[in-house]
Amino acid sequence: MTCRPTIALCALSLLAACAKEPDLIVYVSHDQIFSQELIQEFEKETGLTVRAEYDTEASKTVGLVRRLREESSNPRCDVFWNNEVAHTVSLAEEGMFQPYDSPHAADIPALFRDPDHRWTGFAARARCLIVNTDLVSEADMPSSMWDLLDPKWKGKCGIARPLTGTTLTHATALYDILGEAEAERFWSTIAGAQSEDPPQVNVVGSNGQLMRLVATGQLHWGFTDTDDFNVARDKEDPVRRILPDQDGDDPMGTLLIPNTVAILKDAPHLSAAKRFVDWALSRELEQRMAESRSAQIPVRDDVPRPAHVARGFETMQVSYVSIGRQIEKRAEHLRVLFLE
Repeated sequence: MTCRPTIALCALSLLAACAKEPDLIVYVSHDQIFSQELIQEFEKETGLTVRAEYDTEASKTVGLVRRLREESSNPRCDVFWNNEVAHTVSLAEEGMFQPYDSPHAADIPALFRDPDHRWTGFAARARCLIVNTDLVSEADMPSSMWDLLDPKWKGKCGIARPLTGTTLTHATALYDILGEAEAERFWSTIAGAQSEDPPQVNVVGSNGQLMRLVATGQLHWGFTDTDDFNVARDKEDPVRRILPDQDGDDPMGTLLIPNTVAILKDAPHLSAAKRFVDWALSRELEQRMAESRSAQIPVRDDVPRPAHVARGFETMQVSYVSIGRQIEKRAEHLRVLFLE
């Protein structure tokens, strides 16, 4: 009688010891609802078993970035699939990734490839304007980030607070593209008007919240990401997407924020990691992500996509390496600007 629990415990220990280790461990910040199915397809195609670990909604990207830093002396992860490029660059600058020049990256534009091959970008979101078509006429459609500062839109437009996520990346990119003085004028004007009633620009908590405020008519228009816009489009809300700053002889262009994929410096399963990166950078996966509900934009302009996924527009010519190197400094400054 007394030996049965011991036997049971031994059996459980034996089962645990015999449990098969995964062939690959991937940390994923791209939304699980979209990425999990794709990773399962990779498993079927290759016969490899993948343990995918996802960021929670509350700690998007930052949670996994923190975890990778904590594990740097004893890496568990093989591949980091990040849906926000700036933190990938920061980790690369810290020496966290090893170079891998995938043959599937050969036709990816240089804009989305790290010169040292530590990471590669694919399947992007664009920073876009979302406009409520019940409230804004065709003749009054905004077309530029500068329209946020137009007095006629006072209290009617909005943007997410530029302290995290893609809005922080966008803010940092503007300091690079416009220069210190002009970018500072833009952000300080928005921040300085928050005490007004109404403010020139409504500053909200997230891109998703901004999308909902426009879709429900509480705001006329604002900045969000194309994947958030697509949520409203799928619900048949009265909204229109505008890719900003496309006009003129030398347009600034629309900021693209690609997914990135990178192999950890001391990846435990290097061969499988390279197979995963090759798969992630394939034209077929970009097409699948364009067809998904997140409506990701292929970085190769000739990859097939549904009609509602943008193509053939002017892209903001940024240095993602430069953005990644300065994003923490910009975040500290913008916190002071918007919170103090």
